[in-house]
Amino acid sequence: MFYRRDSRKAVISRNACAASRGRPRFLVICLFATAAVFPSLLPAQTLAPPPGVKVVQLTPQPGYFTEPSIAINPRTPAEIVAAYQDNAHVAFSADGGTNWMTPSGIAPANYRVSGDVSIAYDHRGHAILCYMAFDKLGTFNYWAHGATRSGLFVRRSLDGGRTWEADHIPVIQHATEPGIPFEDKPYIAADNSAGPYAGNLYVGWTRWTLADSQILFSRSTDGGATWSAPLEISAHRGLPRDDNGAAEGFSGAVGPHGTLYVVWALRDHIVFRTSSDGGQTFSAERNILETAPIMFQVQNVARANGFPVIALDPGGGTRPERLYVAWSDYRHGGVDVFCSTSVDRGRTWSEPVRVNSDPIHNGADHFFHWLAVDPSDGSANAIFYDRRDDPSNRDSTVVLARSTDGGKSFINYAWTTKAFNPGGIFMGDYTGIAALGGKVYGVWTEKPPGPAASPGRHPGTVIKVGVADFR
Repeated sequence: MFYRRDSRKAVISRNACAASRGRPRFLVICLFATAAVFPSLLPAQTLAPPPGVKVVQLTPQPGYFTEPSIAINPRTPAEIVAAYQDNAHVAFSADGGTNWMTPSGIAPANYRVSGDVSIAYDHRGHAILCYMAFDKLGTFNYWAHGATRSGLFVRRSLDGGRTWEADHIPVIQHATEPGIPFEDKPYIAADNSAGPYAGNLYVGWTRWTLADSQILFSRSTDGGATWSAPLEISAHRGLPRDDNGAAEGFSGAVGPHGTLYVVWALRDHIVFRTSSDGGQTFSAERNILETAPIMFQVQNVARANGFPVIALDPGGGTRPERLYVAWSDYRHGGVDVFCSTSVDRGRTWSEPVRVNSDPIHNGADHFFHWLAVDPSDGSANAIFYDRRDDPSNRDSTVVLARSTDGGKSFINYAWTTKAFNPGGIFMGDYTGIAALGGKVYGVWTEKPPGPAASPGRHPGTVIKVGVADFR
């Protein structure tokens, strides 16, 4: 639907300005009236770069590269692993993101397609890659209809990301047969606490069936070598189509004593559960935050969503343990990134704070956020695509937003300054970010300059990593 500005308001503003000529005391009123009617005419907001900014392109040539994830080795923080699709790839840095290598043999040889990657380090410094694999998708967005063999897998690196095991390990897999579900969007979390379940690995995902969508969960207590039978943790199921109304967007974080906190989106709410026994059982399901619809259209992007992400500050000294949840929605017209916090382990949540710092109702979209908390200083760090500098709402830069006051406010930094136009391509469903010891690493997809997408043709994307140093 096209939005036509109220022409009567425009005339009022024009006449008011004309009448004020020669009368300076009305000039400010004129400017404010014009800004209220034409917010896109306001000067662009210039953001400063973050300290120590550095951006590296991981993929030398454009390809079908999207949906990246990134992690920092807690035992050796100079070691970084980034993952991306399609098919599954990883890149490894041993020097804090300056130089990168791309190990081979990551994508499974026995499936045609692998992706929806996520990456984590466990408490021993092993890198664990999680991904889905399949041969052929079912009906578009109704993925369980006509689904073929598929599964969710992990692949491990026991040397921090340099080399990877030859065989991947199934979390769950299905042979081709009538009525099989489709397992989608897995995301991995690691227990790196000093609690009783330290070393546990957790994977949550969406299961699509012909009748509904469900959130499933599996855990490993032996470093990813074996995985428990899937447990459905969604008390209320969603619609069976990959769209608004589905149960989708699992995210998990582990507290300092081993409590697992998980969220996902269902209809117009963010759902929350906890496990205090290493993922064996979960608390009652609760809707903790109301959102606008979590799937939405963004101009020149094939698909967009605002799935929730949960992160945790373990606290220390005078800092309390604090949960953060970030998501995106269009409650104000444009798509904004929001954050809410809890200091009582999820019982109550703060009013949402707008993470992007540009003026409200300016028509700019901010999308594909991700969130990480630096456990060393408690800072919350968010990444997202930002269009505040383009009045046409097409060209995107990448912004790092950082909160050092417990999520009450966020300072926005320009991780990139050269905007790109997605040109209608598929950019995936997420970006990635990780933070430790004052250093923040983000990973995202960009489309280099070139022609827009057309049927049967993909103009190519690249993966980039940004570094910021707040030490």
